[in-house]
Amino acid sequence: MASARRWRWLFGALLLAVAALALMPAPPDSAGLGWDKLNHLAAFGALALCAVLGWRHQRSAMLAVLLALLAYGGAIELLQSQVPNRQAEWGDLLADALGIAAGALLALAWLRRRPAAPEK
Repeated sequence: MASARRWRWLFGALLLAVAALALMPAPPDSAGLGWDKLNHLAAFGALALCAVLGWRHQRSAMLAVLLALLAYGGAIELLQSQVPNRQAEWGDLLADALGIAAGALLALAWLRRRPAAPEK
């Protein structure tokens, strides 16, 4: 359970970082991957990966967190419509959803391939 707890802590830290970057009027260029949709895909992929690994022993909680991530992406888009130099886009929410799916699938595939280790 200790490793799941670490993934949850990382998940929380990433939530804060994503919110900070998404709600800045002008985020630093160095924080991006060169294309806005790729930024969304990577950020929400990392969040989903952490969610699956953090809640892997509680399937209903894992699914709830993944759905909450999509709502989080929607909330960010709504808030961005109020931030100077930012705008809400449906394409960003689609990229968030694709990132969530990709991150969750990657984490599930990794969990299936690795040997089961005893929890500490």
